Amino acid sequence: MTKVDRVVIIGVAGDSGCGKSTFLQRIIDLFGESFVTVICLDDYHSLDRYQRKEQKVTALDPRANNFDLMYEQIKALKSGQSIEKPIYNHETGLIDPPETIEPNHVVVIEGLHPLYDERVRGLIDFSVYLDITDDVKIAWKIQRDMAERGHSYDDVLAAIESRRPDFEAYIEPQRGHADVVIQVLPTKLIDDKESKLLRVRLMQREGVSDFDPVYLFDEGSTIHWRPCGRKLTCEYPGIKMFYGPDTYYGHPVSVLELDGQLGNLEQVSYIESHLSNISTKHKGEMTSLLLQHREYPGSNNGTGLFQVMVGLKMRATYERLTSKEAKVAAKV
Repeated sequence: MTKVDRVVIIGVAGDSGCGKSTFLQRIIDLFGESFVTVICLDDYHSLDRYQRKEQKVTALDPRANNFDLMYEQIKALKSGQSIEKPIYNHETGLIDPPETIEPNHVVVIEGLHPLYDERVRGLIDFSVYLDITDDVKIAWKIQRDMAERGHSYDDVLAAIESRRPDFEAYIEPQRGHADVVIQVLPTKLIDDKESKLLRVRLMQREGVSDFDPVYLFDEGSTIHWRPCGRKLTCEYPGIKMFYGPDTYYGHPVSVLELDGQLGNLEQVSYIESHLSNISTKHKGEMTSLLLQHREYPGSNNGTGLFQVMVGLKMRATYERLTSKEAKVAAKV
């Protein structure tokens, strides 16, 4: 592998089933497969499936994870050193022999705990938390586990409830440390019990180094916009966008929201033209990236749109950081 002068660490946090896989694929599409290394933090489980059962702890519990090793190895990668990373085998539930991981331009650490440990958090250059609210999570799990896996309704609810205490204690609070939170909620446009129509919010933390929040029309204002009409085709009940300032976990944030479903993805360019600070390299790039893989889950609502948007911000962060490094090296 080519020598890497600056390793940029990206953290992607969230519960299982929150859309991390799709988001990671969008990041890889944007940067290029050879440019990005993805590390699943499940590999840092210190207890295998049978030990967790014996000790009555879940994988969400910090006691089942080796944060010392996680910190040392991510730190080593960031400083340009290779590591011998353990492997957690999801099929057997056991911990397999380690594999060699070389430093890469972008290293993404994803899973349940990228923002839990303060030391690991300090190594991350850009972080995002994918937040699926309970109503949507339950609806999605019921749809997947009952239709595809033959589970009963009671089994699905019991599985969710069994994880809830540890999720609320150890995973959910990481939202407060993320630079960006993508939150998926039920729509407010109509009464939709199956959560097929979604309202997606992008919470962008203010004051983050190398990050300029995206805004709609006028930075710092409060905007309500229904962009349906002659320039944007919308099926019932249409879409609604919101932008404005707020506070999240005690931090000032800029909120961008899209409620409803995008009928014609080609027309997203109309929405793109009214957004600023999206870090595109040319007109229509954000729309092109969305269209590139329209088959990805969430492409027709705010989930896909905001995942692409955050990917562009990650690219901008990478370019700024590597540019700074190059300037410093040139002066030495």
